[in-house]
Amino acid sequence: MSSRKERPRGGGEPYDRHRPVMLAEVVAALQPQDGEVFLDGTFGAGGYSRGILEAADCTVIGLDRDPTAIAGGFDMVSEFKGRLTLVEERFSELSGAIDDLGVAALDGVVLDVGVSSMQLDRAERGFSFRNEGPLDMRMGGDGPTAADLVATLEDKELAAILRTLGEERRAGAIARAICAEREKEPILDTLRLARIVERVLGQAPNAIHPATRTFQALRIAVNDELRQLALALFAAERRLKPGGRLVVVSFHSLEDRIVKTFLADRTRTLSGGSRHAPAAPVPPATFEAMTRGVEKPGDAETATNPRARSARLRAALRTAAPARGGDPFAFGAPRLPIPSLMGDAS
Repeated sequence: MSSRKERPRGGGEPYDRHRPVMLAEVVAALQPQDGEVFLDGTFGAGGYSRGILEAADCTVIGLDRDPTAIAGGFDMVSEFKGRLTLVEERFSELSGAIDDLGVAALDGVVLDVGVSSMQLDRAERGFSFRNEGPLDMRMGGDGPTAADLVATLEDKELAAILRTLGEERRAGAIARAICAEREKEPILDTLRLARIVERVLGQAPNAIHPATRTFQALRIAVNDELRQLALALFAAERRLKPGGRLVVVSFHSLEDRIVKTFLADRTRTLSGGSRHAPAAPVPPATFEAMTRGVEKPGDAETATNPRARSARLRAALRTAAPARGGDPFAFGAPRLPIPSLMGDAS
């Protein structure tokens, strides 16, 4: 587990600010009230935390596994005079983070899943195929980099990552090309990897960049993103008060599928029945749905903020029923045939 570091104050160079996606919808779903305690599990540039703090005289605990995001929030900590606390931690570890702060339970949790625009925009982080930088992709500073995976995994293992986490149909061909090229020279920078993928797939007019799915897959693998999301949902279930609000904003189908599956399981009160077997009772629902299906950003937001186009918001209200926990792989976190990516990545 990465070291948990509370950052109550200090200096540091802030991130460039960015517009938080579906901010009005997030704040409306969280319904902040005076005296309540919220957890922003993906602090980033602080957009959601600011919206919550400005809506009521409440407090926010901001988590982020990226130390640069935490450093960028120091001025905001001072601005809100004790109502914002920042902790360098993964959102899957939110229970331990609030325990360290002496917080027993939360009135709301918000998670903005996936890579942030600040990370994509910084070439030295290695997330983008459009800018030359080291092939890193780590949201925090620990664990193997994307370059490590590209250098060490067998072609079938690489193909499994690309197919499962990037939904790349030509995963096998790309993996074989990567393995052939690394024999000539190590693949250490983003543009070289992007060019390898482009040679395999070509570039169709008006289509997404051919390396998009490959970069997505490697980033998700490096950061263990899908399993971490499922674990964060379990942790939120454990630490939300009855009446507490859970809001999740996701940006692609793999993430949203986990959230959808989790909430469908936690809000249902009967198992599926048939004419041969009646519906059977299930454990009491731990959440009540606050959104009918999924909410999407409005036309005005997508016109001014391209990142918002793929956003999907789901929200639910915590009941008084006991938390259930569970196996993250049962909720859509994929099982990859790669032992090093299946263990405890914390």
